[in-house]
Amino acid sequence: MSSERPTLLIFCDSLSYYGPSGGLPSDDPRIWPNIVARHLDWDVELIGRIGWTCRDVWWAATQDPRAWAALPRARAVIFATGGMDSLPSPLPTALRELIRYVRPPWLRRWVRDGYGWLQPRLSPVSRSALPAHLSAEYLEMTRGAIDFNRPGIPVVACLPSVHIAETYGRAHHGREATVRAITEWAEQHDVPLVDLKAAVGEYVMAGQGNPDGIHWNFEGHQAVAELMIKALVEAGVSCP
Repeated sequence: MSSERPTLLIFCDSLSYYGPSGGLPSDDPRIWPNIVARHLDWDVELIGRIGWTCRDVWWAATQDPRAWAALPRARAVIFATGGMDSLPSPLPTALRELIRYVRPPWLRRWVRDGYGWLQPRLSPVSRSALPAHLSAEYLEMTRGAIDFNRPGIPVVACLPSVHIAETYGRAHHGREATVRAITEWAEQHDVPLVDLKAAVGEYVMAGQGNPDGIHWNFEGHQAVAELMIKALVEAGVSCP
């Protein structure tokens, strides 16, 4: 990656790098971050992981040296999270993430399988993985930290996507509160928003995305890219 070229710095969850059949390398030309970067003729630094919430973005921005290295070259920043925040979680996020550390392995498998059985059954009556007000608070902490180091850098954020995942009992009752909290935060700080539901909802709800009912097809990635480019222009990025 050339240090001469501007960089689009993206913090994301798996929606940004999964396709219709699973996860893809960050340089796959069919995912929306690379579609946007090609349009801008920029490099892209994709920092993310499956299941990330806005809280994970804060941790990544302040603790990941890749983010520190990319920020001086960055011409714009995108927060492509919020979806996992709004999904139901029968266990508090911290406890759920501890399952991977359970030992011995047979016990970990037993706990994981048990949680996998419970999740779709309890999701319709569970709270969101991250309370809506915390999603907005972590976004603002991250935006403020980035703006302190790069005053005035354009920032774009996202509203949650939709899903029909049986693993979550098709439940998504936390989305409305998350949308409301992120929208209020964005209005206060003049941050353009990309509504992922508007971009991919038709494909997802029609079962045309990934069979898991959460991730997207490549038409969805293209639709997201188009909205991202519009939002970047609104944020002050000059596009070809």
